[in-house]
Amino acid sequence: MSKTETEEQRDSGEYAAAGAQLSTAPAEEAPVSGPSFGVVAWARWFWRQLTSMRVALILLFLLSLGAIPGSLVPQNSVDELKVQSWKATHEFWTPLFERLQLFDVYSSVWFSAIYILLFVSLIGCIVPRSWQFVGQLRSRPPGAPGRLDRMPAYTTWRTEAEPERVREAALTILRRRRFRAHTVGNAVAAEKGYLRETGNLLFHIALIVMLVAFAAGQLFKSEGGKLIVEGDGFSNTLTQYDDFKSGSLFSTDELSPFSFTLDRFTGTYAKSGPQRGTPRTYEAGVSFTRADGTEGTKTIEVNKPLVFDDTKVYLNGHGYAPVVTVRDGKGDVVFNGAVPLLPIDNNVTSTGAIKVMDGYRDKTGRKDQLGFPAMFVPTYAGKGKGQMFSQFPGLEFPVLNVGAYHGSLGVDSGLPQNVYQLDTRKMKPFKDADGNILKKNLLPGETLTLPDGAGSITFEKDVKEWATFQITHQPATGWALTGAIVAIAGLIGSLFIQRRRVWVRAVTGDDGVTVVEMAGLGRSESAKLPEELADLAATLNTEAPTAPEPVEVSSEGAEK
Repeated sequence: MSKTETEEQRDSGEYAAAGAQLSTAPAEEAPVSGPSFGVVAWARWFWRQLTSMRVALILLFLLSLGAIPGSLVPQNSVDELKVQSWKATHEFWTPLFERLQLFDVYSSVWFSAIYILLFVSLIGCIVPRSWQFVGQLRSRPPGAPGRLDRMPAYTTWRTEAEPERVREAALTILRRRRFRAHTVGNAVAAEKGYLRETGNLLFHIALIVMLVAFAAGQLFKSEGGKLIVEGDGFSNTLTQYDDFKSGSLFSTDELSPFSFTLDRFTGTYAKSGPQRGTPRTYEAGVSFTRADGTEGTKTIEVNKPLVFDDTKVYLNGHGYAPVVTVRDGKGDVVFNGAVPLLPIDNNVTSTGAIKVMDGYRDKTGRKDQLGFPAMFVPTYAGKGKGQMFSQFPGLEFPVLNVGAYHGSLGVDSGLPQNVYQLDTRKMKPFKDADGNILKKNLLPGETLTLPDGAGSITFEKDVKEWATFQITHQPATGWALTGAIVAIAGLIGSLFIQRRRVWVRAVTGDDGVTVVEMAGLGRSESAKLPEELADLAATLNTEAPTAPEPVEVSSEGAEK
């Protein structure tokens, strides 16, 4: 006999009620009907869209896409020199990139808009789901539907045990398996897998924590660079930095008071085989003083910074600083010191400039400034492509090539100037006896004498090494790390834990024998649910064993 329409509707309603609240995902609201769709209705519609999972995933995807140009295009917040070099090389694309704020991606209007919308979307999604989940934890699993055989996993048997005894045994077994269980009428209702939704909520909350940590890190961060020659030091004040950048809410009063000195730099390299010249170790030995006056020493290595509270000192790079002495025409020393030169290749072929503000008098007695363009190689290998080059990064055969100019260095103009480049527009070169521009390769201890009694420059028998350090104050990094760990843990829980419900009904049949029905329902189809129900049924069957089938008797009185 077929079911009536009313019976079908009743069964469907019971099935839906049995699976209700297996998830805290917001239910779809009915569309607003009527001739008018006012401001309030539009606001509600926009809020529902913004807090939907679909829009949150789209915003997260857009945020990931937006971070791509921040990795591919040089950023002003990281290295302004690279940005200027990129602009000079790509003049056609520069105006477009500037309009799109691609040189300042993470502080751009469009990236901030995506970031804020994602933040609001997550909060609007999490808050109601959290309250709903709390309500589910305080409530009990719903009672068994009328037709358990409609469930995805179902089994039944007959037993001679009393229905009350079967329900008590089922309640004990389910609670032993860590189900939340209670008796409702003639059935036991149980539920398990709440950690799935807990993991889901933790994942979203962790995303908010990471977003807040990222925002705090950008607003309150500070970072700067400093080049230090062996024997020199650094004190964490603004004037000591070679370059310095900070977030919009950072105050220089927040700079941690500490100082350190570069005692030595040690670099080792492979000396043979195809890996010759490959760096093996970079180590900067420093002595430091903390804010409380305590002193100590540490070896800073790549990715092993020196830590002062929330500030970290990273080792970024290194190079050589040959020691030179410049004398005027009277033989007086006008400059003496180590001159850092910047590497231009992997073998530390280095270039730079030596600038002497007051070191030369011409024949009329007028003072002039001196400038020496310099190139240094730690291991001389001859000339190539019109200039010297090094064949090994280690200090094995050092040679310093210098030229000589006199005139105005341009440092008095008030405009910023690169200390590693020599502006010769207002300078004249010294020339040798043949009329050629004066230039010479110097070995340690050798001297280049300037013509007309203008003085000399000596490459001393000493080459110091320098190291560049990045001093970074990045607040909320601990929160970001904690958020990432919690997000991974929550994602694992939401993916691998299944929330499911089990019902056990025990009633007396028409023949006086107890009929046991067991059914299970999960949030999603899973092969483990029938397996788990079978295991529970086997355990309960030991307490309420299957009764023998009734014996049918024919009309003649013989057993069939």
